[in-house]
Amino acid sequence: MKQLSIFLENKSGTLLNILNALKSADIQIIASTVADTQDFGIYRIICNQPEKACLVLKEQGITVTLTDVFTIELEDKPGEAARVMAIFAEAGISISYMYSFLVSGKGILVFRTSDTEMTASIIKAKGLHEFA
Repeated sequence: MKQLSIFLENKSGTLLNILNALKSADIQIIASTVADTQDFGIYRIICNQPEKACLVLKEQGITVTLTDVFTIELEDKPGEAARVMAIFAEAGISISYMYSFLVSGKGILVFRTSDTEMTASIIKAKGLHEFA
Protein backbone atom coordinates (compact mmCIF):
# COMPACT_ATOMS: atom_id res chain seq x y z
CA MET A 1 0.00 0.00 0.00
CA LYS A 2 1.21 3.53 -0.77
CA GLN A 3 1.01 6.22 1.89
CA LEU A 4 1.56 9.96 1.57
CA SER A 5 3.74 11.60 4.19
CA ILE A 6 3.25 15.37 4.14
CA PHE A 7 5.33 17.96 5.95
CA LEU A 8 3.05 20.35 7.86
CA GLU A 9 3.98 23.69 9.37
CA ASN A 10 2.22 24.23 12.68
CA LYS A 11 0.25 27.28 11.62
CA SER A 12 -3.39 28.02 11.00
CA GLY A 13 -4.74 26.91 7.62
CA THR A 14 -1.91 24.57 6.60
CA LEU A 15 -3.95 21.38 7.01
CA LEU A 16 -7.00 22.99 5.42
CA ASN A 17 -4.97 23.89 2.31
CA ILE A 18 -3.94 20.25 1.91
CA LEU A 19 -7.48 18.98 2.42
CA ASN A 20 -8.86 21.49 -0.09
CA ALA A 21 -6.23 20.55 -2.69
CA LEU A 22 -7.18 16.87 -2.34
CA LYS A 23 -10.89 17.72 -2.43
CA SER A 24 -10.45 19.75 -5.64
CA ALA A 25 -8.67 16.78 -7.24
CA ASP A 26 -11.53 14.44 -6.19
CA ILE A 27 -9.23 12.35 -3.99
CA GLN A 28 -10.86 10.36 -1.18
CA ILE A 29 -8.99 10.06 2.11
CA ILE A 30 -9.43 6.58 3.61
CA ALA A 31 -7.34 7.10 6.76
CA SER A 32 -5.01 9.72 8.14
CA THR A 33 -2.96 10.64 11.19
CA VAL A 34 -0.84 13.57 12.31
CA ALA A 35 2.36 13.22 14.35
CA ASP A 36 3.60 16.58 15.52
CA THR A 37 6.36 18.47 17.22
CA GLN A 38 6.26 22.08 18.36
CA ASP A 39 7.21 23.49 14.95
CA PHE A 40 5.98 20.98 12.38
CA GLY A 41 4.06 17.77 11.86
CA ILE A 42 3.92 14.81 9.54
CA TYR A 43 0.47 14.15 8.09
CA ARG A 44 0.18 10.55 6.88
CA ILE A 45 -2.62 9.66 4.48
CA ILE A 46 -3.98 6.51 2.87
CA CYS A 47 -6.17 7.55 -0.08
CA ASN A 48 -7.80 6.15 -3.20
CA GLN A 49 -5.29 7.71 -5.64
CA PRO A 50 -1.91 8.12 -3.88
CA GLU A 51 0.18 8.86 -6.98
CA LYS A 52 -2.25 11.54 -8.19
CA ALA A 53 -2.47 13.01 -4.67
CA CYS A 54 1.31 13.24 -4.48
CA LEU A 55 1.47 15.12 -7.80
CA VAL A 56 -1.38 17.47 -6.85
CA LEU A 57 0.30 18.38 -3.56
CA LYS A 58 3.74 18.84 -5.13
CA GLU A 59 2.16 21.20 -7.70
CA GLN A 60 0.92 23.25 -4.71
CA GLY A 61 4.49 23.47 -3.38
CA ILE A 62 3.78 21.07 -0.52
CA THR A 63 6.57 18.76 0.65
CA VAL A 64 5.24 15.20 0.26
CA THR A 65 6.68 11.72 -0.20
CA LEU A 66 5.12 8.44 -1.20
CA THR A 67 6.13 5.46 0.94
CA ASP A 68 5.26 1.80 1.10
CA VAL A 69 3.49 0.64 4.24
CA PHE A 70 1.84 -2.60 5.29
CA THR A 71 -1.92 -2.78 5.82
CA ILE A 72 -3.32 -5.81 7.60
CA GLU A 73 -7.03 -6.65 7.94
CA LEU A 74 -8.18 -7.72 11.39
CA GLU A 75 -11.40 -8.95 12.90
CA ASP A 76 -13.08 -6.12 14.79
CA LYS A 77 -12.62 -7.60 18.25
CA PRO A 78 -10.43 -6.89 21.28
CA GLY A 79 -6.87 -8.18 21.15
CA GLU A 80 -6.47 -8.58 17.38
CA ALA A 81 -3.86 -5.83 17.03
CA ALA A 82 -1.88 -7.34 19.91
CA ARG A 83 -2.06 -10.79 18.31
CA VAL A 84 -0.69 -9.53 14.97
CA MET A 85 1.98 -7.29 16.50
CA ALA A 86 3.19 -10.23 18.62
CA ILE A 87 3.96 -12.13 15.40
CA PHE A 88 6.37 -9.40 14.30
CA ALA A 89 7.85 -8.88 17.77
CA GLU A 90 8.63 -12.61 18.04
CA ALA A 91 10.49 -12.33 14.72
CA GLY A 92 12.54 -9.40 16.06
CA ILE A 93 10.95 -6.86 13.73
CA SER A 94 10.61 -3.32 15.08
CA ILE A 95 7.55 -1.24 14.25
CA SER A 96 8.53 2.30 13.19
CA TYR A 97 4.97 3.59 13.50
CA MET A 98 1.42 2.28 13.37
CA TYR A 99 -2.12 3.61 13.17
CA SER A 100 -5.46 1.92 12.61
CA PHE A 101 -8.99 2.48 11.38
CA LEU A 102 -12.21 0.57 10.73
CA VAL A 103 -13.74 -0.01 7.32
CA SER A 104 -16.68 -2.27 6.44
CA GLY A 105 -16.56 -4.01 9.82
CA LYS A 106 -12.85 -4.82 9.60
CA GLY A 107 -10.00 -3.34 11.58
CA ILE A 108 -7.08 -2.17 9.46
CA LEU A 109 -3.55 -1.77 10.84
CA VAL A 110 -1.23 0.51 8.89
CA PHE A 111 2.43 0.21 9.84
CA ARG A 112 6.03 0.47 8.75
CA THR A 113 8.76 -1.85 9.98
CA SER A 114 12.52 -2.15 10.31
CA ASP A 115 12.69 -5.01 7.79
CA THR A 116 10.38 -4.79 4.76
CA GLU A 117 11.41 -8.10 3.17
CA MET A 118 11.05 -10.13 6.35
CA THR A 119 7.72 -8.46 7.15
CA ALA A 120 6.37 -9.36 3.71
CA SER A 121 7.48 -12.98 4.09
CA ILE A 122 5.88 -13.24 7.56
CA ILE A 123 2.61 -11.80 6.28
CA LYS A 124 2.57 -14.47 3.57
CA ALA A 125 3.70 -17.33 5.83
CA LYS A 126 1.16 -16.52 8.55
CA GLY A 127 -1.70 -16.05 6.09
CA LEU A 128 -2.37 -12.48 7.17
CA HIS A 129 -4.66 -10.57 4.85
CA GLU A 130 -3.54 -7.24 3.46
CA PHE A 131 -6.05 -4.45 2.93
CA ALA A 132 -6.19 -3.44 -0.73
